[in-house]
Amino acid sequence: MSTPVEQVVTLHRPRPAEAKAGRPEAERWSIDAIEALFNLPFPELMHRAQTVHRENFDPTLVEFATLLSIKTGGCAEDCGYCPQAARYDTGVEASKLMEPEEVLAAAQRAKDAGATRFCMGAAWRSPKDRDIEKVAELIRTVKGLGLEACATLGMLEDSHAQTLQSAGLDYYNHNLDTAPDFYGDIITTRDYQDRLDTLARVRNVGVKVCCGGIVGLGETRRQRAGLVAELANLTPYPESVPINNLVKVEGTPLANQADLDPFEFVRTIAVARITMPKARVRLSAGRQQMGDGVQALCFLAGANSIFYGDKLLTTGNPDTDADLHLIERLGMRRAAPDAR
Repeated sequence: MSTPVEQVVTLHRPRPAEAKAGRPEAERWSIDAIEALFNLPFPELMHRAQTVHRENFDPTLVEFATLLSIKTGGCAEDCGYCPQAARYDTGVEASKLMEPEEVLAAAQRAKDAGATRFCMGAAWRSPKDRDIEKVAELIRTVKGLGLEACATLGMLEDSHAQTLQSAGLDYYNHNLDTAPDFYGDIITTRDYQDRLDTLARVRNVGVKVCCGGIVGLGETRRQRAGLVAELANLTPYPESVPINNLVKVEGTPLANQADLDPFEFVRTIAVARITMPKARVRLSAGRQQMGDGVQALCFLAGANSIFYGDKLLTTGNPDTDADLHLIERLGMRRAAPDAR
């Protein structure tokens, strides 16, 4: 029998007939099948996504999560979209890890504003042992307020994952970013397997997975299908799936990337919903540029979670009043944790 790490390793490689751990071969999503969903007429795709959504969630409820950068900038990675990479001149200044009292105040504000999950992000390639101990203290601080705790800290070792779980971490965010065959065009300082290994490590200790990607990087539709296939074929697929639309930042290699057709972004949300029916599909970065109409279509397509607050790590986000007003205009409501 394969170990959890081995199960994840096999997901993006040709698998021998006997390597079928996790779910039956017939139930796995092929890239061809997912691309066929993308190619459906828009009304048909939306209908299918909405049907799946209603079978698994109350379509009027939206989860509110807040993201805080607890350690900004100075990252050694070369992710072509990221303003926190030290090698790019984006105006982002490196900072030290925030103190517990600062995080407590931010988490309290998030809770008061209606957030149920609080995610902490740190710009590390891979944290050191001392970093993990400090983040564990921050996790305990957040949990003390009754919020779900999520963290995104880069690549983890087994011992790091265990320490975070022992502190009460509910979710670990580690995005795949894009399809395996496009990944090297965006990032060269780590490979796809590094990301899959970290996901396996947090799974092994019982922490839930928050894992999605970014669209609008210059990938093809088939490569968007390839990203969704990687996510949907994880064993199990992530509990939370953030779908990000590229936020172009001056100074990064992708600053002049052409805009993605907004309907293509909505299609990505719909396909994620169909292929991962019980996941929270989160409308993440890029909302500020979408406008209310596109966001509303995303909710119809199956998105049922948003990042709430005026900033996502270093890039802008709709302000809280605008989000509340949009939800109210749509006749929707904020969801309690894990509400269905």
